[in-house]
Amino acid sequence: MRDAWELASFVVTALGLPFAIAFFMWEQRKERDNEEEEAYQLLSDAYIDFLRIVLANPDLHLRSNEPLDNPTSEQNERMLVIFDMLVSLFERAYLVAWKPRMTETEARRWNSWDDYMREWCRREDFHNALPLLLRGEDPQFQAYIRRVADAERGNLIQTP
Repeated sequence: MRDAWELASFVVTALGLPFAIAFFMWEQRKERDNEEEEAYQLLSDAYIDFLRIVLANPDLHLRSNEPLDNPTSEQNERMLVIFDMLVSLFERAYLVAWKPRMTETEARRWNSWDDYMREWCRREDFHNALPLLLRGEDPQFQAYIRRVADAERGNLIQTP
């Protein structure tokens, strides 16, 4: 009987413990994936909220490719505030979603943010406001969005 218990103990230790460790690691990975998906979803929701603000200000023509001709000072101020909100959102996305090495899923998520940044950097008014908007932002994010803006507009943005 003692030998049977010893054998059972050995089987549990040799097979059960590695299985338990593998299961624990799988659960941890699944939890990390869920947390990353939740963070991405929160960022996406924030961008949708931002687009609602854009829609609430149709006179600024923020979804067109051309800057507003002769904006009033009030329109300029609203546009600058909206651009400031957008840069803050982009910075948050950069800090949360960008990594030097990404999995395929992480890269796919990040590419959507990169596309948004490129789209906005093509706008002349946004591009011209970047030096002001980037003051106080994360230095690595500043360098990233400047590279994006340079690539999209073909101009260098001077550091203030």
